[in-house]
Parts: sequence; structure tokens; C-alpha cells
Amino acid sequence: MTELMLKYFRDKQQKVQSEQIYDTQCPYCSMQCKMQLIEQRVVSRKKQKTIGKDNPTSQGRLCVKGMNAHQHALHHDRLKQPMRKINGEFEPITWDEAYQMIQEQFEQIQKEDGKDALSVYGSASVTNEEAYLLGKFARVALETKHIDYNGRLCMASAATGANMTFGLDRGFTNTLQEIPNTRCIILAGTNIADCQPTIMPYFEKAKENGAYIIAMDPRETGTTKLADLHIKNIPGTDVAIANGVLKILIDLDLIDHDFIEQRTEDFKEVKEYIQTIKLDDVAKTAGVSLDDLYQIALVFGREPSGMIFTARGVEQQINGTETVRSFLNLLLATGKIGKPNSGYGAITGQGNGQGAREHGQKADQLPGYRLIENPEDRQYIADVWGIEEQNLPRKGVSAYEMFEKIIDGDITSMFVMCSNPIVSNPNANLIKKALQKLKFLVVSDLFLSETAKLADLVLPATSYLEDEGTLTNVEGRVMLREASYPIQGEAKQDWEILCDIAQKLGKGKYFDFDNAEGIFEELRIASKGGKADYSGITYERLRQEQGILWPCPSEDHAGTDRMFEDSFAHANGKAKMAVISYQSIDNKPTITKEYPLYLTTGRVMSHYLTGEQTRKSPSLAARDFEAFLEIHPQTAEKYGIETDSLVRVTSEKGWIIVRCKLSTSIRKDTVFVPFHWTEKQNVNRLVSDQLDPYCRMPGFKMSVVRLSPVH
Repeated sequence: MTELMLKYFRDKQQKVQSEQIYDTQCPYCSMQCKMQLIEQRVVSRKKQKTIGKDNPTSQGRLCVKGMNAHQHALHHDRLKQPMRKINGEFEPITWDEAYQMIQEQFEQIQKEDGKDALSVYGSASVTNEEAYLLGKFARVALETKHIDYNGRLCMASAATGANMTFGLDRGFTNTLQEIPNTRCIILAGTNIADCQPTIMPYFEKAKENGAYIIAMDPRETGTTKLADLHIKNIPGTDVAIANGVLKILIDLDLIDHDFIEQRTEDFKEVKEYIQTIKLDDVAKTAGVSLDDLYQIALVFGREPSGMIFTARGVEQQINGTETVRSFLNLLLATGKIGKPNSGYGAITGQGNGQGAREHGQKADQLPGYRLIENPEDRQYIADVWGIEEQNLPRKGVSAYEMFEKIIDGDITSMFVMCSNPIVSNPNANLIKKALQKLKFLVVSDLFLSETAKLADLVLPATSYLEDEGTLTNVEGRVMLREASYPIQGEAKQDWEILCDIAQKLGKGKYFDFDNAEGIFEELRIASKGGKADYSGITYERLRQEQGILWPCPSEDHAGTDRMFEDSFAHANGKAKMAVISYQSIDNKPTITKEYPLYLTTGRVMSHYLTGEQTRKSPSLAARDFEAFLEIHPQTAEKYGIETDSLVRVTSEKGWIIVRCKLSTSIRKDTVFVPFHWTEKQNVNRLVSDQLDPYCRMPGFKMSVVRLSPVH
């Protein structure tokens, strides 16, 4: 080796002084891809990159968000110490001062306004341990019934629909590994290509294997390009399509009579209703052709296996629960559930959208998918927690309804953890008004979000790199996220913050935990015997097995790959079919002369939820730096709107200004705006506060608007 080469390697070795590798898990979508952060110290600065790590779900794949997730976690705007608002400005204080402030304010408010004047607003991005602890914190430390979470805006209708139909909600009834072997796939209102990119290879493999793929979406997307048949229906008409397909299945006798007889109930009533509908009316209502309806029915009915996947497009409607149930009727009528390569998948949006809804953050729920109004469930959890059953609060209200309670004066304080409700909720103007009315608002987050800016006290939380715990992915697989990265500044783990506050409030004996694993051990006991039974899962097993699908009732149980093989979770073991009328929606948004266009919302690949994290990533922000209005060129011409120009979008609830993007991929009567931006670009300002009667889901995917150029 020459002297010159030796000098080169010596210089390189000196520059790269050290390298650290941190095992972690993507903080974004429900695939929960495993990955590693590689950090090199080069001379006086650090250089990071993220790579995928092999696992049963994403098999080492990462999307653009995962590859750049560390950029927000290490951003200079991270909150690194508690901040108190004084005369409209935030000033740093110590943790002791912050806890003292919380104690004084919470105790004074409950003395003046009652225990239920306090409220807790949680998140589907926190770990299972933190979701569990937050529910316990609200009900034991604060003794309030008012707790709900942002998953109410995401998965509520799918969860409620599955519970009503099957008796149990686990997002996927099968594993991802079965998708490539199914023969027909219906993707109803889901754009997985942009929202869960690392799941796409499963569907691409299915297509390679000969599966027929049907996609339903008012827009053409990367997902619809994969489909053999794209149904570009009018927003909010998915129930009509499902009913029309079911009518054809029945008329052509493409149903599974034995399965219906042995494993379902109420088919007779469903059939009687379906026979009253007219296919011409269905086609006109949905804006689709009769030929397309027949094609869906013929392929799905004749193929030996099939799967249906739903997501926000059909779920975020004011009849989202019924919409989900109408598609589940198709599965049950054809017997395509509980069998190899046949089943249902609710494609969860948030990182822990599945696990966070199982262990007590919902207003009506206790850990293990127990119900807070069920006497046996109440007694079991009270015993686990060491409290009297009568001291366990009753059912509260849903996420959006808590803000209505603030306006009414029933709630006067709120603790928000890892969520940004001012951007994510419908009727965002009311949310802002409600938050400003509170006597005391505490926010725990990574950044000074739009919600945190309104707070009286802000607490610095840890990122995914620093916060160890379990999360449950899209298929119901419980996974352990290792987190060994040094904590930034004075930030604390969410679970640690909750334990500290409980200690300050005199309830420390109920929150005596030293680490996340200790909390999980109690969660195991609390979930035992419940529908979402995690009791057989341990950290040791998760490290060895790379994830376990619940229910897992004992440590020698392998986990449950396929649900409902022998029976459903209702007491009689049968699934409940449902009569769903597509004409029964009260106050359904309809286009008028004043509001002549449908508005639908959704994601873009480079951003996540309210964008608070992804907009802090330079690599992601550069891809999509502002909101936009996607509109058909002929529609734009009709309203005098030019490409790349600014346009005012107005509904009955408010207005926003966004830039116009012409696209022939969208229906002429529909416009699309992504929901990752704030203030005058926050599309949720336009969404009505009308809620699904069963799950209290807002109708994000179906508003009516008018457009006007901004000169």
C-alpha cells in the first residue's frame, strides 16, 4: 500500500471518529416499519441516516417518511424544557414548578367546577403503555369521565362497524402474508400508495399472481393505477355501491347459503330490503355504470377467495359505521371471512391506531376492549387498579363532543397529549374558540404546535427515538420499539410525566412504575380475558419473535394469525348482518347552487396527520410545502380558475385559501385538498360538525363548497 493511500485512510479514520446504531421503529403510519438510525460523528458535527431493518411486516422496506423521520426528532425546534405562558409569552420553568402549577390548577378547578370539569385528550401515536396509562390517569388520578383521543377521527367507524358485525375489532382479520394469495381484492376508499407505501408490495404480488383488484375512489391515485377496475364514484355513495353489488350477488345466486345459514344472522331482513332497491337508482346515486356494478359482483362472487379493505375514504363519513357494515355484508354473504386468503382489513392510519383504541383512551372503554358501562368489566379493572368499582367514572363523550362541552361550560380544563386537535378536528374555528375559553390548558408534545401555542403550560415529550414501548400495527401485530437514543434536553417520557403528575396529586401509589415494561406487565393483567387479550405477550417474546398477533391469552400461545375461523365474537358465535339504507342519511351534504362542488380530503405521501412532525423535516417539507386544491381542468375553467393560482374555498363552516392544481384524475364535480396544513390552509375549517350516530366520527370526506379566484 502506498504512502498516499495510507495517508488517505488515516485522514478518513480521523474524520469519522465514531458511529452509533440505534434500533427503532417508524413513528408514522400503521405499518410500523422497523429501522435503524446510523449516526456518525464527523469531526465536530453529527451525520445521520436511517435504513430499514428486516421484520415480518415491512421486510426491511421504508418509505420517504421513514427514511427522514429522524429529521423532526432532532430538529432544533424541539421543546426541551417546560414552558409557562406569562402575559402572552412562554417562559421556561422547572419541572417542579410545572407540576406544582398543574396540581394547584387541577385541584382548584375541580373544587370550583366538579371532577368532570377536567378532561384528557389522547393520541393514537403514543405507545400501548402510554395509551393504557393515560386512560388510568384520567379515571384514577383525575377521577374524571372525560377522556377521548384523536383516533376517534380516524378509526372509529371501522372499529364500531367491526364490533357490531363480528363482535370484535382487530383491524385485519388475516395477516398481510395472505394478501398475495387471494383472488379478488376490493380497496374501498383507501390510497395505500401514498398513505402506507410499504404495504403496496403485498398487493402488487397479488396482482402478479392473478388477483383482480377493484379500487373505489373519486380520484385517480397511485393505488387506483394498480387496479383492474377503478370505480370513480361520487363522494359518500359507497353504501349505494355495496348494496347494489349485494343485490346482484343475491339475484345471480353468487352467495354462500351454507355459510349464511350456519354463521350469520339477520340475512333474511337484509335480503328483503335489498330486493326493494333498483340498480338504476344505485348507479345514478353513485355516479357509476351498471356494467361496473355487475363486474364487481361477478368477479367477487365467483372467485373462491377475496378480501375487502376500507380506509378513511369510506370511514370518515357521517354514516361511516353503516358504510363499513355494508361492505362487511358482502364478505358474509359470500362466505369470504375466517378462511385462508379471505377476510377484512381496516387499514389503520396512525402509527398505533390499533393498540391505542384497545386499552382505555376511548370514552366508553377500559383496557382489553372492555366496556366501561359493563358491570363485570368495571369490577375486573377496578380490582386490577386497586380502587373501588363505584369510584370508577362512567362513560364520557367523544373527542369532538368534549369541545362542545367546553363551549357549554361543562369542561373547563384539558390535558392534551401528543395531539393537535385545533388542526385535526372538524369545524376548526369552534375548536380554537373552545381551547381559548378553558381556564387551564396543558399540552405535552414535541413542538410548540398550533394547539400548544394556546396552552397555559407546555411540557416537553420524547420522540420515537427516545421512547421505548409496544405498538400494535395494521394487522394487529404487537411490536416492541426499542429506544436508546439520548433524551433531548429536559424532555420526559409521556408515561413518566403521567406518573409524576399522579404523584403530585396524591395518587402515586397507583402509578408506581420505573419503566415501560413495568406498565406493560400491568397492561397484560388488565387485558387478560378481554377481547383484546395481550396477557401472553412479554417483552422477551417480542424481542425473540419480532411481534405477536393478538389475542394471545397465554405465554405458550403463538398468537392469532386468522380471526373467526370457527366462530365470531358475539355470544351466539354468529356474525350480524345489517340492513343499511343508502337513502337514510339525515342532512347529507348535497351540492346546491350556492355550494356546487363536493370536497374530499386526504393525505399526500410526504406528510402525516396535521404535519406538525413532517413539516419539521426539510426533506419532506420540500416535497410538498403548501396545501393545494386538486380540480378538473374543465371545472377550473367553468369558475375562472387558472392553474397555480390562489383560490378561496368556502363552505358553510368557513373558508381557506390554497393554490390550484389542475388534474384530469378527479371527478368534475369534486375537488380535493390535503389536510396537513394549518391556519388559512387548514381544510378542516370547512368540515361540518355533524357526527356519525354510532361512533361519533365527523364527515371529513364529504363536504360541499364553492370556489372563487383570489385576485
